Amino acid sequence: MLQQIWWLDPELTYGNAKPFVFTQGHSVCNRSFFPCFDTPAVKCTYSATVKVSDKLVLMSATQSTFLEDKEVYQFYMEYPVPAYLVALVAGDLIHADIGPRSRVWAEPCLLPTAISKLSGMVERWLTAAESLYGPYIWGRYDIVFLPPSFPIVAMENPCLTFIISSILEIAHSWFGNAVTNATWEEMWLSEGLATYAQRRITTETYGAAFTCLETAFRLDALHRQMKLLGEDNPVSKLQVKLEPGVNPSNLMNLFTYEKGYCFVYYLSQLCGDPGRFDSFLRAYIEKYKFTSVVAQDLLDSFLNFFPDLKEQCVESKAGLEFERWLNATGPPLAEPDLSQGSSLTRPVETLFKLWTTEPLDFDAAASSADLTKWRTFQTVLFLDRLLDGSPLRHGEYSLDSMNAEIRIRWLQIVVRNDYYPDLYKVRRFLENQMSRMYTIPLYEDLCTGTLKSFALEIFYQTQNQLHPNLRKTIQQILSQGLNPLPAIDTTAGTADTPAMVLEDKVSEATNGAISLRDVNVSA
Repeated sequence: MLQQIWWLDPELTYGNAKPFVFTQGHSVCNRSFFPCFDTPAVKCTYSATVKVSDKLVLMSATQSTFLEDKEVYQFYMEYPVPAYLVALVAGDLIHADIGPRSRVWAEPCLLPTAISKLSGMVERWLTAAESLYGPYIWGRYDIVFLPPSFPIVAMENPCLTFIISSILEIAHSWFGNAVTNATWEEMWLSEGLATYAQRRITTETYGAAFTCLETAFRLDALHRQMKLLGEDNPVSKLQVKLEPGVNPSNLMNLFTYEKGYCFVYYLSQLCGDPGRFDSFLRAYIEKYKFTSVVAQDLLDSFLNFFPDLKEQCVESKAGLEFERWLNATGPPLAEPDLSQGSSLTRPVETLFKLWTTEPLDFDAAASSADLTKWRTFQTVLFLDRLLDGSPLRHGEYSLDSMNAEIRIRWLQIVVRNDYYPDLYKVRRFLENQMSRMYTIPLYEDLCTGTLKSFALEIFYQTQNQLHPNLRKTIQQILSQGLNPLPAIDTTAGTADTPAMVLEDKVSEATNGAISLRDVNVSA
């Protein structure tokens, strides 16, 4: 059954005070919210009337009013949107302005953090995007911090983006919301273009080195997923066959984003100048805004915009044919040159090489880099490579970070190496995390190795805090794998535990299984 409306008891919110409700329409869930043509090929305007007591209500609409005496909210979206972009949220929410056309909404206990993360940044990103791809057409760009049970990292609804962290990809306002893929089999049209555009925005805002670092991290994750699924897996195609009865959301994976990005990047390189390609994308947006398109619309527009490339028959270049990009399984046919990011990626490669060289020179490894000064993407790239090599044979290191993306990877290393003294940190993390993207990888690793009984113990203590869908998924993970082992005493550790020591003992029951976790990272 498709679940669109998520009703949360107070204990599933940050404030633990009042109930909360939100909707998640992507990709075909809004049919359980209201009668609609639940396909991205159909767009329309909409209006809504919501009556509620003692709750603030927001929707993804360009206009809203509140009749206080009747406790009625009225909303109107004046531009055509597909059904999945109609969104609603209601709860104990307050707001703060963070820019001339942006406001952040959050539960009272979370608002100060939300302000500190986003104040001034959204306008900076919007201005950069407008310089590349034309005016922001939706009026306001408001943001709602949702409780951690929100099933994805972010959903960029028009006018009202839903997030659970400070991760934003504003490019969807142009690619995805304004111009939408007409079929779910071509989701790369929105996701690949949005990823490319977002990295152009990032380059304008933070520089090319940072963009190359982010791309290297995400392409690493793509190849990790390829290793898991196999190069002949049909889900690695850009144009995926959607079988009857299959939820289109099941087709979304790193290929949709990163292989799609690589194809768009390849098109930009054919132009010889990113600025020329930006001009094409502005014209593409202007031509197709508020409509839905197929891949041939994009490619025909590209060749018509660049008649010199059309004369060269670039669409049929041997080994890089457009049709092959769309329909071949496996990795991207070409990947971007990331040499401009070497100032940020080289320290990662150096430390990883020192860490994995036999015999380990711990002093050299420890002094080669100060991780406290690294960018988030540098640290997660390094930890992902350590995870690929786990279980490790030896090593000493201690890593404490408030960033959940760093902590989840570090704790996976702890689990995959059966380092019992630090398991209390795993317990503490799972006791305070209710987000799918952070809990599932740890439970998968705990149940793959020798720590299934430890996982069961944590789950029984925390299951009432979890959203029912997440609870069911974890139960499925716990029902598979090894038989439960005797419980391990993990209460002895303290926050002052000395540096981690991974001794020379490799458990045959623990393997380097790759977890399909999300790779959205706050930089």
